[in-house]
Amino acid sequence: MTTTMYHNLIGGQWRPAASGKTILNLNPADHTDVIGAFPASHAEDVDLAVEAARNAFRTWRLVPAPKRAEILLRAGNILMQKKERFAQEMTREMGKVLAETRGDVQEAIDEAFYVAGEGRRLFGVTTPSELENKFAMSVRSALGVVGLITPWNFPMAIPSWKLFPALVSGNTCVIKPAEDTPLSTYNLVQALIDAGLPPGVVNIVSGLGPTAGAALVEHPHVRAISFTGSSEVGSQVAQRAAATFKPVSLEMGGKNAQIVMNDANLELALEGALWGAFGTTGQRCTATSRILLQTGVAKDFTAEFVARARRLKVGNGLDASVQVGPQVNAAQIETSLRYVEVALSEGAQLLTGGHALTEGPYARGTFFAPTVFGGVRPSMRIAQEEVFGPVVSLIEFHTFEQAVEIANSVDFGLSTALYTKDVNCAFAAMRDLEAGITYINAPTIGAEVHLPFGGVKHTGNGHREGLGAIDFFTTWKAVYVDFSDKLQRAQIDNAE
Repeated sequence: MTTTMYHNLIGGQWRPAASGKTILNLNPADHTDVIGAFPASHAEDVDLAVEAARNAFRTWRLVPAPKRAEILLRAGNILMQKKERFAQEMTREMGKVLAETRGDVQEAIDEAFYVAGEGRRLFGVTTPSELENKFAMSVRSALGVVGLITPWNFPMAIPSWKLFPALVSGNTCVIKPAEDTPLSTYNLVQALIDAGLPPGVVNIVSGLGPTAGAALVEHPHVRAISFTGSSEVGSQVAQRAAATFKPVSLEMGGKNAQIVMNDANLELALEGALWGAFGTTGQRCTATSRILLQTGVAKDFTAEFVARARRLKVGNGLDASVQVGPQVNAAQIETSLRYVEVALSEGAQLLTGGHALTEGPYARGTFFAPTVFGGVRPSMRIAQEEVFGPVVSLIEFHTFEQAVEIANSVDFGLSTALYTKDVNCAFAAMRDLEAGITYINAPTIGAEVHLPFGGVKHTGNGHREGLGAIDFFTTWKAVYVDFSDKLQRAQIDNAE
């Protein structure tokens, strides 16, 4: 079977990488299923893409924001029409089950409609001047060319979080999708093109992080970088971008805790924990990787949670009966296996799973059994470090205050959840949990596009996707109009 060849999108033209080299995009559930060959780009390709974006910026920034927004609105409608096809293709390249990839595409649709509304809400402020016959106001301005580096776990949703607000703000973009899942980003950008986006406004450079990604971060004509990925790589991105004074938005790792109090609705808490821990095969920055159990419910919760984890059906995400898909590649399997060994060496109790699935229907993919550890102490590495796989730790506590202390005892601070019927505990948790997101009686996963998304500590650097993205992709300009027909000196003439 002939492999489909994909190219970089540069200035509206599809071009192979200058090196001529490619990266195969394989179905993680069946490595004999080759989705396509994508460019293995380097700095030369990034240079061409940035130059195309610079040229396009000259005219794109002058398009009225409501008109830019209309393109996003049309793109959202195109995504709606092609939702099922794009979801099927995403499951093939990323692995997660169809219900989730449909949700991924839906999130891009939601983002398109939400950000399209911002085309008429790029508000500045007007304010009285301290001087007579002088008008003062502030306006938002586009940055210029922005670089976007996106991950493989939400290969359409997260690119939409970055592309759409950047575009409605008047910027032009160079996006580097994850090498494991580039097709979904190509599908997203094609929807924009079909909606009327001018050539060069969005450019795609496919390739590896150390080559294409690093060149984008370091490029002198890229004005800002928005990155989603690991905390380790995010730190490198921030340091390299600092050399050219680029602002950087970082959305990185998590070690998210679900707290279950004695008075919780146990069935609801179990359902939330199962979905939070094993949805997307645990490959979410918001995945529930720690479940904190008050001692009164710990025994019953543990027994039922383990039983339900064992019953989860693992397999190809295209099978409607499958609940847990593959891990995205062999490196992720190796990471999960390594943390199982670490947990066992520290004295944690393996309650179920803990191994790769390699026989029969799993032989051609990268599958891992849903894994639960009990007897975990908060100081263990398995309770401190992000695994990014279907591996969850159960930790017992006595008091609510102790639960908050355990939840906050990690370097990350993305998402938290509390299950309780006590309104006092709920409001204390909203105040005291160190995280960018707190859910009450809901799992740690399930963010909505119109709220701020991001975290604290090693999870992020203060910027937010969703509500707040426009702030990152614009810069403020103060404007003064003096109609006094004489020299007026602020802070001097008005002091008399």
